[in-house]
Amino acid sequence: MDLSLSDEQRQLVDSFAAIYARESTPERVRAAEPSGFDPKLWKALLETGAVEMAVDEAEGGWGASEVDLALIAEQFGRAVASAPVIESQVGARLLAACGDAGSELLEQSLAGDKLVSFAPRPGHGDLLPLVPAGAVADAVVAFADKRVVAVGVSGNRQPVQNLGTLPLADITLDDVKILAEGADAERLFSTAVDLWLTLTANALAGAAKKAVEIGVEYAKQRHAFGTAIGSFQAVSHPLADSATAADGARLLALKAACAFADEPGRASELAAMAFAFAYETARDATNRSLHTHGGYGFGMEGDIQLYYRRVRGWAMVYGEPGVALDRVADARYGAVAG
Repeated sequence: MDLSLSDEQRQLVDSFAAIYARESTPERVRAAEPSGFDPKLWKALLETGAVEMAVDEAEGGWGASEVDLALIAEQFGRAVASAPVIESQVGARLLAACGDAGSELLEQSLAGDKLVSFAPRPGHGDLLPLVPAGAVADAVVAFADKRVVAVGVSGNRQPVQNLGTLPLADITLDDVKILAEGADAERLFSTAVDLWLTLTANALAGAAKKAVEIGVEYAKQRHAFGTAIGSFQAVSHPLADSATAADGARLLALKAACAFADEPGRASELAAMAFAFAYETARDATNRSLHTHGGYGFGMEGDIQLYYRRVRGWAMVYGEPGVALDRVADARYGAVAG
């Protein structure tokens, strides 16, 4: 697996890093709370083509690869950005895969006329639980009753308060359009979940790496007994462990992105593995960095608490690591009957 970036990929990373540095500062992230959505940032991302790039040129997009999307997701995670980039990209891909049935909504999504999200959790009865961006979306692409459906969102949503300050909502299955049914629907949804897990894993890896950097910088500046606290083993060793784990999480997340083209038979397995490991890594990295700050880390004015809360919210939209590991087992050994 060659992870060296092409000139085009480096330009892509630099471009999105610059957008987030300008439009997703910690002050802007705080200002977007409690809704967790920054309309100005979302407009800037749309103008950059963040959603268009996820779709093939034949469907009106730019034809970015899964690796390209993963590199952008990493920058998204480093900025804990208040915009549903990943869900919109996955939703657009799924609409494109549904052919003519999803073409109208896809066109509206790419044009920026409608914010279309993706629900990684299947519907239960007439309810879609914890839909990412459900509190701000105009429509959601989801899987319910063995069908891929597009659900119009307006008065059928119930925003969910959460410490991750994410725009989550439970959505009732009203105003439903069927996009695919049966085995085709299950296959299309499973592929979309794989992509969502992969991109979220890359975002979590980026957030973990940034959290370690924040902790290290504080450990250099904070002094006790006449020396920087970073010189104490009780501080430096946990941060070093998280730095190593964050590098590993990034490698596994990028391997999962590469698998879509290089090892399609392992894409589902690697996507779920990357998600589980990246979540655990980000959880531990933010915890260690926050405690490095002592009492300051718990204050709302501290940047590290943004990462501490946000990474847990991102991951739990799908479920705890054990849920992802069950998906790994199903992909490798086959689903358990019943």
